[in-house]
Amino acid sequence: MTEPLSLRYPDPAIEILHPDFLKLRLYSASVERLATGLRWAEGPVWFGDGRFLLLSDIPNDRVLRWDDCSGAVSVFRQPANNANGHARDAQGRLLTCEHLSRRVTRTEHDGRLTVLADHFEGARLNSPNDITLCRRDGAVWFTDPDFGLHGHWEGEPGTPERPHAVYRIDAASGRIDCVLDDLAGPNGLAFSPDESVLYVIESRAAPHRLIWAWDHAADGTLSNKRLHVDADGPGALDGMAVDVAGNLWCGFGTSGAPGTEAAALDGVRVYDPTGRPIGHIHLPERCANLCFGGAKGNRLFMAASHSLYALYVNTTGAVR
Repeated sequence: MTEPLSLRYPDPAIEILHPDFLKLRLYSASVERLATGLRWAEGPVWFGDGRFLLLSDIPNDRVLRWDDCSGAVSVFRQPANNANGHARDAQGRLLTCEHLSRRVTRTEHDGRLTVLADHFEGARLNSPNDITLCRRDGAVWFTDPDFGLHGHWEGEPGTPERPHAVYRIDAASGRIDCVLDDLAGPNGLAFSPDESVLYVIESRAAPHRLIWAWDHAADGTLSNKRLHVDADGPGALDGMAVDVAGNLWCGFGTSGAPGTEAAALDGVRVYDPTGRPIGHIHLPERCANLCFGGAKGNRLFMAASHSLYALYVNTTGAVR
């Protein structure tokens, strides 16, 4: 059952930080809780052809399925190798980052799993975290920090064999290239709408959480690294999604106690294409990751700690 967090319009949880956000907000739409009872919600991905959403519950070692027609939540896969981030390829197949197995897999249409990446230059990957697809060439991009090696909660204790990195899997050859290995805790990643820019969140940067940008060439190479967002102050960036106008919708959270100024930042921070913060969607839980979906692509799904939330907005996702 959908549960609105506020009965008021406009929803006070949707904060305008700059007038440009007003055109993205729907006056008569509010934040809704679609499901709860997870231990750490992550990696939402929308399946429009089936009108359902998949998301990970990492510590419970399962991938859940939320049905858009009935609102029912069911188990899609368990065990799931402590799956984290998900995406879909050009053929509509599910791509998954798995912490426990330290690999990236593809779920074929008949349910079989194909391993796309688990080693690089003879060394095991750490714990693939988030994943996206370059639509123009079909290449798969994923981040590989070591978060799943810290204990039994999201994987199992292990020793990193590679630096934290970002990898690209070539669609035609299957070749794996390490494209970046100079970030501390690379996490969420996404392309600009025209795929000319790659954004990567550096979630363990000190003292601030950063979003970096690179020019992305037709051959998959990156250049011109530059700082796009410095989320100074309390809070941490995690995953992100990009809309058709190039705005970045970023999962945001803090470790502040309930009722504190820091805890009030839990939710989603929205940045315009220049990196300026323009809006914030306040949630009662820190948000790890998000995606656009729904019948018209204008529904923002937010995986936040124990729950799945949604909000209709006046834009659509760059990837549909």
